[in-house]
Amino acid sequence: MSDRKPTERTRVRRLPKRGAYDRATIDAILDEGFVCHAGFVVDGQPFVIPTLYARDGDRILVHGSAASRMLTTLDQGVDVCLTVTLADGLVVARSAFHSSMNYRSVMLLGRARVVAEPAAKMDALRALVEHLIPGRWDDCRLPNETEMKATLVLEMPIDEASAKIRTGGPLDDEEDYATNYWAGVLPFETGTASPLPDDRLPPGIDVPDYIRRYSRKR
Repeated sequence: MSDRKPTERTRVRRLPKRGAYDRATIDAILDEGFVCHAGFVVDGQPFVIPTLYARDGDRILVHGSAASRMLTTLDQGVDVCLTVTLADGLVVARSAFHSSMNYRSVMLLGRARVVAEPAAKMDALRALVEHLIPGRWDDCRLPNETEMKATLVLEMPIDEASAKIRTGGPLDDEEDYATNYWAGVLPFETGTASPLPDDRLPPGIDVPDYIRRYSRKR
């Protein structure tokens, strides 16, 4: 998908200067994250469910059990709102009212469809694994026929999307700058601790380099 103007549904209305609609910005946020929240309505009841995802070109991929209510519902062509948020830091203002958070977020609207063709489904699973842990697909046992049947993969085109981003320090009322309250930004860092080997891992199997070097920054 090429860059597009926002639709009436995706236009950022609250603080519109924080909105972004170019694919480079949207893709960068999607590529750094790995958990999305999928919102949909069933018989008048709204649900918002967290799930792993991957961006693969111009589509978002999600997967799970073939018995999953979320996936089987989305496969019926219902409207879905998918969101991804990266929290970058707490903005500590001099007043409680102006305290905030620095973040990067994406919202996508559309409908999902099942990836049914076996080769395409396997390619989609590879994209999901490689998005979560680059290098892992070629260093693990691949899904067998039974596991493939038990797994449902859906794709959602990135056709209607927007990003919203906040950066920088607090924006206090002018009179509050003369107070003695500390103000600034408390940045968040995303990282991993040392890998923990499985209890049944045989001796002599070293931690792969792609695990040692793991990072969500892309």
